[in-house]
Formats: sequence, C-alpha cells, structure tokens
Amino acid sequence: MVVLQNYSLLPWLTVRENIALAVGEILTDIPKAERRSLIERHINLVGLQHAADKPPAQLSGGMKQRVAIARALATRPEVLILDEPFGALDAITKEELQEELLTIWNGHRCTVLMITHDIDEALFLADRLVMMTNGPAANIDEILTIPFARPRDRDRIMEDPEYYKLRNYALDFLYNRFAHDDV
Repeated sequence: MVVLQNYSLLPWLTVRENIALAVGEILTDIPKAERRSLIERHINLVGLQHAADKPPAQLSGGMKQRVAIARALATRPEVLILDEPFGALDAITKEELQEELLTIWNGHRCTVLMITHDIDEALFLADRLVMMTNGPAANIDEILTIPFARPRDRDRIMEDPEYYKLRNYALDFLYNRFAHDDV
C-alpha cells in the first residue's frame, strides 16, 4: 500500500468511507462485520473518531494524512510505501505524526519503505537509511544502519553524539558528493 504526500483522498467521501473503500476492495474475503470493525479500529487508531463522518475538505492537513495512513494500514499490507508523507505539513504536526506513525507501526510491524529528503526524519524513524545518487539514473550508493534502540525517544536521540555524526555524514553525502552536477 502507498501513502502519498498529497493524501489522495476522494473529496466526496467521508473519513470512514475513504477507509472503507480501500478495505472493501482489498479485503474481500473477510465478513462485512469484521471489515466494519477494522475500519472503526483504524479510525480510532489515528484519533479521528470525532471526524469520521466529515469529508476531506473539513479536515486539516495533518488529519488528512492520518486518514491516508489509517486507510493504508487497514488493508493489512505486508509492505507500506510512504512517499514524502509529511512533506506538506508544518513542523509541529510533522513531529506529532512521526511519533504517531511509530506508535501505529509498533502495533502492525509491516515493512515500511519511506521516501524522504528530511535527514532528521529518516534518522528518527528508520532502521536503515538508503542514500541514493542524483537524477533519473539514480542508484543506491550507501546504506547506513541507524543504531538507536526502539522504542525511540526524539529528545534522547538528539542528545546522542552518534545522531550528529550520522546526520553530518548524510549531509556531506548529499551536499558534497551528489548535490551538484559537475558534468
């Protein structure tokens, strides 16, 4: 399942209906009552009980992103692809949703592939950071293992000297080795 930066919610459907559409299309082999329960559980999981019957136009950006995440996870994916899922959000909402994503992931434990340009986000969320070269012909160049134990605490990680060592290494990789095309 994929969660995109632009939420990809159907504007004429409510929160509940957007999630139900995905669940109904993918989990056709489970009884209707179980599907309804699964939908409600995921609405609760992302804290949107109060907005379950609202259309996307009545939601904030953070709420829309939580709907997109709930919709993806409710389909019970083996792999979840997140493409810049927090890129359009303000800093506070972004941090809150990162924390929420970790909590949700902890309950689901599916494989997550997250595409991001935010080094701090990658260091906080990831177990491995795959750094790629530039351009349409991009390749995997290096893979860093993130050494921070789970569950993660943002403040504790940011006090760890290893965090800044990894952050500076990733910045150097991006800026000095691949940010500029000298050809």
